[in-house]
Amino acid sequence: MATRFVRGVARTMTTVAAVKTPRLTRAGRYIGTSLLVSGGVALYASHQGSVAAAQKAPSSLDTSTFMAAPVTELSDLEGKPHDMRTKMELMIMRIQSEFCRALEVEEGEGCKFTVDKWRRHNPSEGGGVTCVLQDGKIFEKAGVNITVMTAPLSKELQASMRARGKKLPEDKKFSFFAAGISSVIHPRNPHVPTIHFNYRYFEMQDEDGNNKHWWFGGGTDLTPYYLDEGDVKLFHGVLKSACDRHHPDYYSRFKKWCDDYFFVKFRGERRGVGGIFFDDLEDADPENTFGFVRDCAEAVIPSYLPLVKKHKNDAVSEAERRWQLLRRGRYVEFNLVYDRGTKFGFATPNARIESILMSLPLHARWEYMHQPAPGTPEYKITEVLKNPKDWV
Repeated sequence: MATRFVRGVARTMTTVAAVKTPRLTRAGRYIGTSLLVSGGVALYASHQGSVAAAQKAPSSLDTSTFMAAPVTELSDLEGKPHDMRTKMELMIMRIQSEFCRALEVEEGEGCKFTVDKWRRHNPSEGGGVTCVLQDGKIFEKAGVNITVMTAPLSKELQASMRARGKKLPEDKKFSFFAAGISSVIHPRNPHVPTIHFNYRYFEMQDEDGNNKHWWFGGGTDLTPYYLDEGDVKLFHGVLKSACDRHHPDYYSRFKKWCDDYFFVKFRGERRGVGGIFFDDLEDADPENTFGFVRDCAEAVIPSYLPLVKKHKNDAVSEAERRWQLLRRGRYVEFNLVYDRGTKFGFATPNARIESILMSLPLHARWEYMHQPAPGTPEYKITEVLKNPKDWV
């Protein structure tokens, strides 16, 4: 397992001298908003720091293929190469870069992600890297976000953790560490599905360094506007292969969890055709769980990019565009009403609404009592959303 991790990191290591590039700067500075990824959440904090400050002494960690320099100081990462915090941060930085560059290829020459590198109000609490591509010809809005942060755990969040089975004494103060990647891609063509994924690592302990807990969470799910069964089978097949490498029951277990989690109760339907979802995942050996999370994150590109390539140039009618906007409205409903990560964001001090809701599309539509006619392609996808299927 360790060897596979080293190979993964090695694929991404270049030089920190590349930090100061047009891709990474805006008016010569990092100016940004922060993201704590927990089910796709963005937590806000702002900080301005000169790019020159990011250019440190030469490092054995070669990071120029990343979208920006890591959040944690390179000297700290180098000093703790076997620490799970280090491994998770380097992995998500690599995944962010690989996915962003793959999407840029689909957009074509000259279309690049805007990259914001930021620190929290208290720089010692960490920060993140926010990458956004907006109003592209292929992707109407694409966000790929990273957060690495440490902060106090509010009373409200402590209560939420207890409700999930965490044993936290009420007379203690707790702090948490979180490192994660979260992404939502809203394509322009309604025949290209929306994809969402997030993978995160979480630690917490009390003020005395006791009552320690750690776990991984995450998942990848697909929201098509029109049903192409071949697309859905390919998507689920890639995720199943990643799961099967670690446990024969993972795919069926996490596929059901995904269907249940993304259920919009007042609509009686799922947000999409599912994928995998899990939380509070622990193991006697954290390396085993990390390996699983890494493989799932690496499965995003092969599960999604073939669908983009296949449909990005499909002909689109006005009626299909209207249906896409209606379904995006349903996407918004889930994120605002049910999403655990959004709730986590609202309950975290110094949260900023625009960052929390970064996963929302540029455009959406609501119509009173809209129902697709039986026998239409629109009716077909809604029936699948009401009655989840086994795709592989």
